[in-house]
Amino acid sequence: MRLCSENVFKSILYEIVVLLLVINCNISAVRCASTGSGVSSDNEWDVDLYDEMTHGHYTPTWALHIPGGKNVADAVAAEHGFINMGEIFNEHYHFHHNKVQKRSIDPSYHHQGRLDGDHRVRWAVQQRAKSRQKRDLIRIRPSRTFSVQLNDPKWQHMWYLNRGNGLDMNVIPAWKEGITGKGVVVTILDDGLESDHPDLEHNYDPQASYDVNSHDDDPMPHYDISDSNRHGTRCAGEVAATANNSLCAVGIAYGASVGGVRMLDGDVTDAVEARSLSLNPQHIDIYSASWGPDDDGKTVDGPGELATRAFIEGVKYGRNGKGSIFIWASGNGGREHDNCNCDGYTNSIWTLSISSATEEGAVPWYSEMCSSTLATTYSSGGQGEKQIVTTDLHHSCTTSHTGTSASAPLAAGIVALVLEANRNLTWRDLQHIVVRTAKPGNLNDPTWGRNGVGRRVSHSFGYGLMDAAGMVKLARTWKTVPEQQLCEINAPPLDRVIPPKGQITLTLTVEHCMGVNYLEHVQAKITLTSQRRGDIQIYLTSPAGTRVTLLTSRIHDVSRAGFTLWPFMSVHTWGEAPHGNWQLEIRNEGRYMAQITDWRLLFYGTAVPPQPNDPPRFGKPGQMGPDLDHNSLEFEGERASGQWRETHQVGESHVDVQRTASGDVVDHACLSYTPDKKCLECEHRTFLYDGLCYSSCPDGTYVTSDDVPKSRHREGHLSLRSSTQGSVEAAHEDPDYAILEPEKRKVPSTADPKVCFPCHSSCLRCRGPTEAECSACTENYDLVTLKIDSFCLKRPERKILGLTKGAFVLSVIVFAIVLCSTALPVVWCICKRRLCFHQNTNYEYDPVKTDTDGLFPNFPSSLKTSLTPKSNTLTLSSDSEDEN
Repeated sequence: MRLCSENVFKSILYEIVVLLLVINCNISAVRCASTGSGVSSDNEWDVDLYDEMTHGHYTPTWALHIPGGKNVADAVAAEHGFINMGEIFNEHYHFHHNKVQKRSIDPSYHHQGRLDGDHRVRWAVQQRAKSRQKRDLIRIRPSRTFSVQLNDPKWQHMWYLNRGNGLDMNVIPAWKEGITGKGVVVTILDDGLESDHPDLEHNYDPQASYDVNSHDDDPMPHYDISDSNRHGTRCAGEVAATANNSLCAVGIAYGASVGGVRMLDGDVTDAVEARSLSLNPQHIDIYSASWGPDDDGKTVDGPGELATRAFIEGVKYGRNGKGSIFIWASGNGGREHDNCNCDGYTNSIWTLSISSATEEGAVPWYSEMCSSTLATTYSSGGQGEKQIVTTDLHHSCTTSHTGTSASAPLAAGIVALVLEANRNLTWRDLQHIVVRTAKPGNLNDPTWGRNGVGRRVSHSFGYGLMDAAGMVKLARTWKTVPEQQLCEINAPPLDRVIPPKGQITLTLTVEHCMGVNYLEHVQAKITLTSQRRGDIQIYLTSPAGTRVTLLTSRIHDVSRAGFTLWPFMSVHTWGEAPHGNWQLEIRNEGRYMAQITDWRLLFYGTAVPPQPNDPPRFGKPGQMGPDLDHNSLEFEGERASGQWRETHQVGESHVDVQRTASGDVVDHACLSYTPDKKCLECEHRTFLYDGLCYSSCPDGTYVTSDDVPKSRHREGHLSLRSSTQGSVEAAHEDPDYAILEPEKRKVPSTADPKVCFPCHSSCLRCRGPTEAECSACTENYDLVTLKIDSFCLKRPERKILGLTKGAFVLSVIVFAIVLCSTALPVVWCICKRRLCFHQNTNYEYDPVKTDTDGLFPNFPSSLKTSLTPKSNTLTLSSDSEDEN
C-alpha cells in the first residue's frame, strides 16, 4: 500500500508541474497574440517597435524639452551637472554629462531621475547610439577616359556628365544657359568635410557647416591611417568642386555653396541626427545624406522621434516655408537581398530617394529594389566599369567614388541647378518635376512597367535617370502645386492568418477620399507578425491596375518582430486617382504561419490637377500612353467602374458612414467642381464636407473658420490619425508634430473657412481633430473629462489575472482537462483497491529472481518485490517468514 501511495503521489506531482507549464505557455501565447509585438497601436509609428532600433549602447547625452528659453535650459543643466550643448530646435536641447560612462548597456537612472523630477523639464531621454553606415563601396580600378572639355584634369573621366547622346544626365545644356547653382546652399550630412581642399575652399560655406560630434563650428574630418572619414569630402566634391581651376574635377553645381556636417564620426543618436537635419534651415536649401541603417538584409529601422520632428519642421518651415530639400541614397544592400522600404529614411515622403545605374545602364549589384525610389543617377558598376570622380582627403582627387553614396550628391547638384532657375519651388514641386522629367530610356530593368497614368516606373530606377536640363526647363514655368492633402482609410478590424507557402488578398474600397483626387505618395501601414519576417512578400494593386511590390523576401531576416504599423511607401501611383478597389496581397514563403491584424492606406495628393494646364482625365484605368522618352505627359484613368463597398468606417467606431444627422445637403450650393464632380467650394453660409455642401457640419465633423478657437493638443501625446470617410489634413499636420510643440499646431484650413473636418474616430461630435476634443461619443465609448480635455474611452473588457476573458476561459479549460486526467486514476485506484493491495497473505519472496533483474536496487532487501507472484497476484515476502 505504501509503494502504491508513493507512485500515485509522484504521478500527481508530475501532473501539477505539467499543468503549471501549460498554463504559463498558454498565458504567454495569449499575451503575445493579443499585443502583437507589444507596442500600443495608438502610435502612428513607435520608434521602439523593433529590436534593431534599440540595440545601441547608452551615451552620456540627453535630449530634453525645456520651455522658457535658453536661460532656463542653462539653469537646468548647471543645477544637475550637465553641459548644454545647444538647441536642437525650438525649446529642445542637447545635454552632455561628463561623469556618465561613454558606453553603457544600462541607462543612468540617477541622472534620468533628477531630470524627470525637475518641473521645468517636459521630458528627457537619454540617447542611445544607432548603427548608421556610409553607402560607398570598395575601390575598383577605372577603365577608359574621354576627351577633355574643361581644364580640370579629371574632366575626361567624368563620363556621367560628358558622354552626350542621351547617355549622361544632360547637365552641359544647363551650364550653357548660365545655370551653375549660384545662390543655392547645399550641406553634406556625413563624417566631415575638408574645408581647405583647394577644389572646395572657393565654394565652402561655414554657415552650412557644423561638427555635431565635437560640438564646434569646424567640420574637418578626423584623419586616420585608413582615411575612413573621406566620405563627406568626396560627396561635397560631386556637388560643388570648382570648375576650370586646373584642379581635380568639376561639381555639377560648381556655382553653389557647399558645407558639411560632421555627425557620423561618433555615436549617432536621435539627437545627433535631429541637430544635423535641422541645421540653419533658413540658410541651407538642400541636405544630402549618403548613409542609413545597416544594409544587411535583416534590419528594419528609421528616424527616431526627434529626427522625425526635424524632417517635419524642415518641410514645413525650412527655406522660409517652401520646405527644406532632403536627398537620400537608397541603399547598398542588393547583395544581401535588402529592400529599401525597410529603411525609414528612404521610405519617407519627406525625402527624395535616389538609386544608381551603371555606366552601361544596368542595375548595379549593390542596388536595392523598392517602391519608394523616385529617380536615379549614374554611379559605379562592376569590374571594368567607370566610377565617380571627385575630391578626396589630403587635398587629393579620386576616380573611384562608388555606390548610392555617389548618387545622392549628384542628385543634390542637379536640384541646386533647378533651384537657381526657380527659387520659389517647394519641396513637393521638386518631386513633381523629377517625376515628370526623369528619363526611362537606356536603363535596363525587368521591373519596368506603366502606372495608371501612362508613366514608366521601375522598382530599381524609380521614374528614370534625372535630366538636369529638362528639370531646369520645366522649373522656369512651374506653378506651385496646390496644398498637399491627406486621406487615411482604415481597413475593417481583421485577424487573418497567412498559411505557410500560402497567400491572402485583402481588398479596401475607397469611394470618398475628400481632398485627394491626384495621388502623390501612398503609404500602406501594416501590422503583421511572423516567426521569420524575411519570408514575407507584400504587394499592393491600385484601382488603375498598377501593381507595386512593397516588400520582397529577405533571406537574412530571421527576426520574429514582424511589423507594427510600418509605413511601406510607394510613388508608383503618382498622378492616379485613389477611388476604387485597392488590393493588398501578402505571401508567406516560410514554414510557419504569419498573421496580419491591421492595415490602412494613407493617400497624399491634391484635390485639383497639380498644374493648371494638365490635361483632364480620360480613358480607363490602366490605359497606356505612348512610349515616352520623358515622363512629362500624363494619361490618367477615370474612376474604376463597378460596385464599391462602403468601408470608410474606421477604427472601432460605429458611426454611420453618411454622418448627416445634424446637417442637410444643400443642392445647387457648389461653386466649383473637381473633374469627377466633387464639390471644391460652397456658397456662403454653407459648409463643405466630402465633396458636398451642407447647411451645417454633419455628426462626426467639426467646423474650421477664422473665428473658431484653434484646436488644443495635449503635450507629450502622439495621436494616430484615424477618420471616417477619409480624413483630410494638411501634410504638415502630422501626429508626430503634435508630440513636441502642440501649442503651435493649427487646425487644417482652406481658402473657404466654412469647411468641415472629421473628428477622431472615437468621437460622435467634437471641437477639433484630436481624441482629446470629443464632446459626444460613439457606441461602446464613454466620455471622460480630464481638466480641459474630453476623451471618448472604450469601455474596458473584463480582465482576470491580467488576461482577457477569452484567455481566461481557455486557461480554465486547460486546467480542468489536466485536473481530470490527474484525479481519475486516483479515484479509480481507491475504488479498485484490490489492484493495489490483494487480500491474499500467502507471500513468497524469490531473492534470485529479484536480484537478477536488478529491480528496485535501492529498496531494503526486506521489502523487495517479486514480479513472478504465485496465482498471478502481487506478493510480498520477508526473510523471517521465509526462514520459517
